[in-house]
Amino acid sequence: MTIFKKIVDGEVPCDLIYEAPSYVAFHDINPQAPVHFLVVPRTDRLENLKSTVVGDAVLLGILLRAAAKIAREQGLEDFTVTINNGPGAGQTVPHLHLHVTGTPQ
Repeated sequence: MTIFKKIVDGEVPCDLIYEAPSYVAFHDINPQAPVHFLVVPRTDRLENLKSTVVGDAVLLGILLRAAAKIAREQGLEDFTVTINNGPGAGQTVPHLHLHVTGTPQ
């Protein structure tokens, strides 16, 4: 079980921003920008982006829309969404997640 699954299940505390049936969003514990939060699906069957299948398209769309909505709520007009895919790309937790970073205007 990953740390993100433990956070999603409420076993590990986090600085929660938003909760929905299919995902949670919370502030990164090691922020790389003035605003840095993660959007994490509740399912832990997706290790990374390359593990998704066509049937995951709706969930991926939900995660991206959540990233945009929450970014606006966090005061970000412009922002970056990053999905690290595998250890060579900087992914340290094998649970699909989106990093959203930016600086409020």
